[in-house]
Amino acid sequence: MAIKRSSLNNAKSPSTPQKTTPKQQSHSEKRLVSAEANPKESDCQELGIRPQTLEDYIGQKELKKILKIGIAAAQAREESLDHLLLYGPPGLGKTTMSLILASEMGVDCKITAAPALERPRDITGLLVSLKPGDMLFIDEIHRLNRMTEELLYPAMEDYRLDVTIGKGQSAKTRSIPLPRFTLIGATTKVGALTSPLRDRFGLIQRLRFYEVDELTIIVQRTAKILQTLITQEGAVEIARRSRGTPRIANRLLKRVRDYAQVEKVSTIDDKLANIALDVFDVDQKGLDWTDRLVLSTMVEQFGGGPVGLEAIAAATGEDSKTIEEVYEPYLLQIGYLNRTHRGRIVTPQAYEHLGYQGKLF
Repeated sequence: MAIKRSSLNNAKSPSTPQKTTPKQQSHSEKRLVSAEANPKESDCQELGIRPQTLEDYIGQKELKKILKIGIAAAQAREESLDHLLLYGPPGLGKTTMSLILASEMGVDCKITAAPALERPRDITGLLVSLKPGDMLFIDEIHRLNRMTEELLYPAMEDYRLDVTIGKGQSAKTRSIPLPRFTLIGATTKVGALTSPLRDRFGLIQRLRFYEVDELTIIVQRTAKILQTLITQEGAVEIARRSRGTPRIANRLLKRVRDYAQVEKVSTIDDKLANIALDVFDVDQKGLDWTDRLVLSTMVEQFGGGPVGLEAIAAATGEDSKTIEEVYEPYLLQIGYLNRTHRGRIVTPQAYEHLGYQGKLF
């Protein structure tokens, strides 16, 4: 199975956080606990860490069960797999799953991202280069522009590409037949897809956050690939702070490995992992400096809420959209923040985690 990449531009006391300027912390790609892909990570290293088969893929049991049925049925009929839409938070393995599906089907997989498909000829070039059964993976598919999306409609449904030749009254539409292929779309915002595009996917599946035991296995597997010694307890400590996300777990492991190397420690245990992650300011719940800043600001300046998003942004020096899309989802997921019609409210669990005992009321 050949992988082709086409057009891819691709705890300290929380109540008294260290003074760090918003400019240092405001961008999600600079956060150690961001689930977004880090373009600085080596592609070769990442490909080495990715599992190659469904059996090696850890977690997402229900999804794997459904995909195994789809693969077996497609192979029995000697057809391509149905078009597949994978959605869920970043870092859960959507790209990895697409590569595995191509490997299981014995076909090539071309990878691109919607922002790279700005002009019609960008998607046209990819579609005409596909061979029978090939897979085309489009990341961030909700960001496709209207013209590109409309070219995909007949391609997905009738396996043809409608190309307009000429301009004005002399313009003619020519249909180019395409081989049967599988489009795999990945998105973090399934609701942002238009209904015509979403309805053309035969399978629509959500990836879920991982449990600590699943992340522990992932950390141990990655440590073995990186030739890093780690104890069971050390892997659990990293897994607990990984926000339910394999990408973050692997990133934290690499930073703990760096710390162990500098300290000249041969094996990562729970004690060393705990010290290292404290140095990197990732606490027991996977919160970093800015997560705690948002919560502590709401407690100390607004009495825990309810408080509006713009007020939080002004008080923390962060952009309101960044707070809503980068920091808030995980705080909501773990129950440290509630959203009401009156504004955001810090929950009792967050008070306890931040060490604000006796300040609830």
